[in-house]
Amino acid sequence: MKISVVITTYNRLWALAELIECLVRQTLKPHEVIIVNDAGERVDRLQEMYADLPIQIHHLTENSGHVAARNLGVSKATGEAIMLCDDDDLLMPSHLERMARALDRADLVYSDAEIVHFKWQRFIRFPQERRLFAYQFDPQNMKRFSTYVPSGSLYKRDLHDKIGDFDAEVHNYWDWDFILRVMKNHTVKRVPVAGVIYSFGQDNQSAELNSVRQGFLNILADKHQLGELETKNFYTLLEEPEIKSLESSSKIIWDGMPIVSRLAQENSLTK
Repeated sequence: MKISVVITTYNRLWALAELIECLVRQTLKPHEVIIVNDAGERVDRLQEMYADLPIQIHHLTENSGHVAARNLGVSKATGEAIMLCDDDDLLMPSHLERMARALDRADLVYSDAEIVHFKWQRFIRFPQERRLFAYQFDPQNMKRFSTYVPSGSLYKRDLHDKIGDFDAEVHNYWDWDFILRVMKNHTVKRVPVAGVIYSFGQDNQSAELNSVRQGFLNILADKHQLGELETKNFYTLLEEPEIKSLESSSKIIWDGMPIVSRLAQENSLTK
């Protein structure tokens, strides 16, 4: 299976280097790695450092937002399937191979993840806290709380021909909107392995930002007739009984060792 990995990035060169390191270690190599740089610092160094990967970089001259950037990346994909990745997340070495096998029986597959707080030490991120994010796949419950992890998810390229692009109108909730649209007429499967390491910082949203997010959430709710939804602190939400009841077991495969990129190795030698 030819997999196009689509990554959007904005001023996260060092974290992006760790993700690219994860891709070069894959047991199933990607058909292509498409990086859309949303008008951030240049990332061409990584294309040179990882010449053994089929990397193409698209530099935007103006910041267009992560949804529009992701749509551009998808439009450039030539593989049979697309894997989405955030620039600060990590993938375990067997992830692409495992997801490709699962896609034989579905139109979209997504993986469990570990939510991790990292701390930078020189040029490398070290995990400080880890929490499993693994929940039963239930289409009805997905309408109340999305357990879909877009980073590391894999789906057939022709889904976009059937349901269209990612919707920038819902902005923060583009991934929730996407999975709801896919579920209507296509097969979705969860892979119960924590093959994705999801980087997550402390939630310090201001009241103003929460107000903005609520507006986008209202648009999503109206679009899919979800009823009243409200923004809540992520970790508070995970402790609610309704969400706790969906928790599921998963295979944890990361040994907790940091991913040392070629960029970090080079800088360590020159400092």
